[in-house]
Amino acid sequence: MTKPSLPDLLHAAVSAVGGTERPGQVAMAEAVAEAIDDNSHRLIQAGTGTGKSLGYLVPALAHGERVVVATATLALQRQLVERDLPRTVEALHPQLRRRPQFAMLKGRSNYLCLHRLHEGAPQDEEEGLFDQFEAATPTSKLGKDLLRLRDWADETETGDRDDLTPGVSDKAWSQISVSSRECLGATKCAYGAECFAEAARERAKLADVVVTNHALLAIDAIEGAPVLPQHEVLIVDEAHELVSRVTGVATGELTPGQVNRAVKRSAKLVDEKIADALQTASETFERVMELALPGRLEEIPEDLGYALMSLRDASRNVISAIGATRDKSVHDEDAVRKQALAAVENIHSVAERITNGSAYDVVWYERHDRFGATLRVAPLSVSGLLREKLFEDRSVVLTSATLKIGGDFNGVAASLGLSPEGVEGDDVPLWKGLDVGSPFDYPKQGILYVAKHLATPGREGTRGDMMDELAELIEAAGGRTLGLFSSMRGAKAAAEELRGRLGNPILLQGEETLGELIKTFAADPKTCLFGTLSLWQGVDVPGPSCQLVIMDRIPFPRPDDPLMSARQKSVEEHGGNGFMAVAATHAALLMAQGAGRLVRASGDRGVVAVLDPRLATARYGSFLRATLPDFWYTNDRNQVRRSLAAIDAAAQADGQ
Repeated sequence: MTKPSLPDLLHAAVSAVGGTERPGQVAMAEAVAEAIDDNSHRLIQAGTGTGKSLGYLVPALAHGERVVVATATLALQRQLVERDLPRTVEALHPQLRRRPQFAMLKGRSNYLCLHRLHEGAPQDEEEGLFDQFEAATPTSKLGKDLLRLRDWADETETGDRDDLTPGVSDKAWSQISVSSRECLGATKCAYGAECFAEAARERAKLADVVVTNHALLAIDAIEGAPVLPQHEVLIVDEAHELVSRVTGVATGELTPGQVNRAVKRSAKLVDEKIADALQTASETFERVMELALPGRLEEIPEDLGYALMSLRDASRNVISAIGATRDKSVHDEDAVRKQALAAVENIHSVAERITNGSAYDVVWYERHDRFGATLRVAPLSVSGLLREKLFEDRSVVLTSATLKIGGDFNGVAASLGLSPEGVEGDDVPLWKGLDVGSPFDYPKQGILYVAKHLATPGREGTRGDMMDELAELIEAAGGRTLGLFSSMRGAKAAAEELRGRLGNPILLQGEETLGELIKTFAADPKTCLFGTLSLWQGVDVPGPSCQLVIMDRIPFPRPDDPLMSARQKSVEEHGGNGFMAVAATHAALLMAQGAGRLVRASGDRGVVAVLDPRLATARYGSFLRATLPDFWYTNDRNQVRRSLAAIDAAAQADGQ
């Protein structure tokens, strides 16, 4: 039997989802097929509207090897598993003569734990969230959520938190879920045979395509205990997010509250002397943290070093003692022990990591008005880890609408541990980059307007001229505005000011769930939506409701961000340009993602307005602009107002 051709398979799949084949999608599918056949690596930039999901799914399914697809967002995971994969598998079946299986796999805490649901969470005495009074009189929001979760447990087939609608608070979910460290294990657990997390793993072992998230991919790489099934092909979608997600997984933290909980959970399971030593170490640590000032710790202060060594040694003794004792008087002893061990092991590993003082780690204090001080430790770079763990035994395809920073792939490649394109070396994986473009006609569909006449944004203080500009642009657009701000303080200040000045409804991130805000914004063209980071990447509103995207300033990292400033300094110490490699690259990625909110369909028209003159005047401005979609560029404020008014009038004439 002749092997079906890739163009025929792609045509069948695109027809099945009701799409249109695009040249960029065909070029992408061919590049992915080539990478899989050669066991090589590709970085592929595919603009919005390319249809990149099918561009990688079709060649992956045709090849027949097991594929892991890792994405950053829940929305894309759902789209793949609920829409793209079922339709594609059916469409390809007549030609492939097989129906590839697919499954979604997440970290254990995303699944309802039947043991915890039925036996209750081992609680600290004063918490008692699962006591009989709470269950009998569920007057609180938490009580209602827990009762709803119990009902849902009888109906759900997956136990996956994301299948619960509407959702519940993190606090409620934590009562019926466990981390991998807290899990008893299927063989020891009375509910092991019915376990949702274990069932998801079994489905993944049998699947040809496993859809997961960047965090689980990072855990699989970092912790050495395989979570994902063996696979020959890895496809990382939304790959511009990978480094920050892996950094998040590799970051440890200690807070006095967290240490205190570990003390309480372990106290009943070890003898008094060992428990007292951990209690004393906890109190010492708490005293040090009361005086902690935010910022990087290039050297560990003596008092903190002493507190961490005490925590490390005391927690190590508790871990040994818990493992050696049994106490039948403790209800649900195995679960209580496992939860206590998980809490104490985390204290031990973070305290030991900071005490050992690796040159490849960055340590800093953070302060939060409500929660007090936190001690954090994160890797200076994850590039070596990614190079070693990701690219060694498989073909890897990384794709996103934003991978070329400043005009080439080398910046993103370096962050993944790769050499510049085409450079060979020992233990350095070779890769190829491909930009398949976008089906949209950006110069005709959009304008990039930089408000060159405004004052350069300072660190503090209100920007009166910027507020005036913002109001005039929104008025010209008739609403229809997505406001992307570099800080929540900036978003709030703008919302408060303009609610008093304009007749348009202005929604503010945090005043409702993100899903509800986006729904309301999309439903009413006169409405504006203001917010910060998650809006830069998470809004997909095609059509006339979003015809003006405003960025208040270039989103450089804060100068006092300990991790970013440490990474910048490290690049400079190795002879590079730290500002361009770290701060400008970070800003370019965010701006490209933000500008990508404007044109989501072939009929979309509008303006991206950047209210920061540095994009036009600073030397790094051309680097940032080279990363943005190729919109028509202007600094003419009057021209932009006329264009916005014309776009608004056209939308109104169409009844939108």
